[in-house]
Amino acid sequence: MSVFHGHVGLPQAALGSVAALGNFDGVHRGHAAVIGAAITLAHELGAPSAAAVFTPHPRLIFQPDADPFALMSEAQRVRALQAEGVEMVHHIPFDRTLASMTPEAFVEEVLARGLGLKGVVTGADFCFGKDRAGNAVSLKAIGARFGIEARVAEAVKVGGAHHKISSSDVRRALRGGDPETAAGLLGRPFAIEGAVSEGDRRGRTIGFPTANIALGGYVRPAFGVYAVRNRLADGRIVNGVANLGRRPTVNGAEARLETHLFDFAEDLYGQTLEVELLTFIRGETKFDGLGQLTAQIARDCDTARSILAR
Repeated sequence: MSVFHGHVGLPQAALGSVAALGNFDGVHRGHAAVIGAAITLAHELGAPSAAAVFTPHPRLIFQPDADPFALMSEAQRVRALQAEGVEMVHHIPFDRTLASMTPEAFVEEVLARGLGLKGVVTGADFCFGKDRAGNAVSLKAIGARFGIEARVAEAVKVGGAHHKISSSDVRRALRGGDPETAAGLLGRPFAIEGAVSEGDRRGRTIGFPTANIALGGYVRPAFGVYAVRNRLADGRIVNGVANLGRRPTVNGAEARLETHLFDFAEDLYGQTLEVELLTFIRGETKFDGLGQLTAQIARDCDTARSILAR
């Protein structure tokens, strides 16, 4: 799969696709429906399929002080889009200049001249252009003027006929300590990915060494202990148990993810690790000393092993 950045001066190989267009923050099952519709249209038009995504997320431009909300890193998003079957990914840089374009200018300059699209597919609630003046209906009309066929994908609904899947639903489930519901909406477990950094090595002294990962811009799931699956940089998968939070027993200040890999003794410092949160075991607790903490971690490990064995 090819990945392109920007919409100016792209090589010929990057042009002429049918693109699923949106933020695709999380690449959840609703997004997958948009991508699937784009692939179908691409086959009809004899064109390659693509996903055209905005980066960074517009919320970071308009609400720079907003609480962390990311459901995946850019690398994870590319992998998820590839897994859905697109042949290329276009990263459209989002800034205030792009946001100030009229819907007509956006279609002409970015989609038509820049990406050379033959077709575009969005969700029904897609809005674009200055003051969000453009929508899925106007995109069809404007696109036709530039030889772009526009379609709207049918929404994927859950929990009854009137509620479509949204990234907000995923965040709500994670904040509520319900990673299983989040996984059902995403179509895969929610996972935090990052470089393993050196911590205070306290876990090693009590017999439970951990790999520490900064949370960065990720949404903050409920603080506490999770049964997890760890994916190493070389592709190996190792089960484990992780604590996500501030570590009140040792007066921790910054929230982070600390994952203990079962039956594993290799050095992971500096490597990229992806940690899937599978089941919430308990909330974060302040214990009266390391003795109580160590005993509870042992119980958490037993619980996690039992969960993961199922």
